[in-house]
Amino acid sequence: MERILIIGANGQIGSELVTALADKHGADNVIASDIGADNVYGAKRYTRVDVLDKDAVARLVADEGITQVYQLAALLSATGEKAPLKAWTLNMDGLLNILEIARERGEAGKPLKIFWPSSIAAFGPNTPSDAPQYAIMDPTSIYGISKLAGERLCEYYHAKYGVDVRSIRYPGIISFKSPPGGGTTDYAIAIFHAALRGDVYECFLGPETTLPMIYMPDAIRATVELMEAPAERVKIRSSYNVAGVSFNPRELAAAIAAKLPSFRIEYKPDSRQQIADSWPKSLDDARATDDWGWKAAIGVDAMVTDMLANVDVGLGKAA
Repeated sequence: MERILIIGANGQIGSELVTALADKHGADNVIASDIGADNVYGAKRYTRVDVLDKDAVARLVADEGITQVYQLAALLSATGEKAPLKAWTLNMDGLLNILEIARERGEAGKPLKIFWPSSIAAFGPNTPSDAPQYAIMDPTSIYGISKLAGERLCEYYHAKYGVDVRSIRYPGIISFKSPPGGGTTDYAIAIFHAALRGDVYECFLGPETTLPMIYMPDAIRATVELMEAPAERVKIRSSYNVAGVSFNPRELAAAIAAKLPSFRIEYKPDSRQQIADSWPKSLDDARATDDWGWKAAIGVDAMVTDMLANVDVGLGKAA
């Protein structure tokens, strides 16, 4: 029986991963945690914990007999640029604390399986536009730098200490269950809120800025499939490329306008444009397919239909 701890459960991925894992393993076996007093998405079990407090996390892991930890707590790309030292501390020390706990538990005969998310932000301007699994990685944001360093830490802890750590380089993730959270790809969430409010959407990226994206159900499925794969099939311990679909703001706006003809978009690129310009346009995820059978299932049209049917406009008022 798995006992699962999700750190950063109030974030975009965590909010939906809690539900998926509770459905699979039982709600009593999934503990959601974050730094806030409450779980805003209604997990059956929730506790307040700061990933930067290693001792508190270690006690929680021991007391609850945790077998899997999903370390999702982080500051994202655009938010991180406003507070780079805070971003580095949270993103790096948080991961290092979990890897150290896993090392210690493993040496005591109580192994932990770890999931940690990387990102397309780990790539940079010299990465090929269709990014292969192994590529030049020269990130330009503090978020991306922390993700690249995190990938190296994950591989190091697996090679040196045998920690069973697994990771995905997520594209931009699109979801209707949580509001935009400070990422450079979050225009692809905010645009739906504006469309359903009847607003003209002011896009902070230019119309031809093609980026790799993934719809949340595919992202969650990829995460669960990777964590359930036999260890011998997980051959990459830095982070796997996982692709969904690639599109730009003009194409997404056209897909929305096909269903909401009154929708209008304007383009006012800001500082996030420079970050987006340094990222690849698509990801080659052949290694994920070969190693553990990954294949995306949801395209742009299906995503747009589902988003328009389910977005809670109230969540996006600040977007």
